[in-house]
Amino acid sequence: QVQLVESGGGLVQPGGSLRLSCVGSGTVFDVATIDWYRQAPGKEREWVAAITGGKVTNYVDFVKGRFTISRDNAVKAVYLQMNSLKPEDTAVYYCHTKFLRDYWGQGTQVTVSS
Repeated sequence: QVQLVESGGGLVQPGGSLRLSCVGSGTVFDVATIDWYRQAPGKEREWVAAITGGKVTNYVDFVKGRFTISRDNAVKAVYLQMNSLKPEDTAVYYCHTKFLRDYWGQGTQVTVSS
């Protein structure tokens, strides 16, 4: 069983930064690939970034150079540092992993607006 809890969302002005956290539980968390997804109003959920248990990272093109995913297995956490935020980054951000089945967190709202 895996539980994922996101935090760190909020309201930020364009060009600002936020750091999202995903705290997990379960023995597989340390070796699991953890993803960040996001879902904007009226749009489908889309993949944003991933980090493997070996800390190999991958990003969707439209966040490369702005977002950084990292993990600290000592505290079972994965982070998404988001810089140079744009209004189109507004969405609910979800943490995800898959071990026999998909696990999702409850999401954290990010709003980029002046």
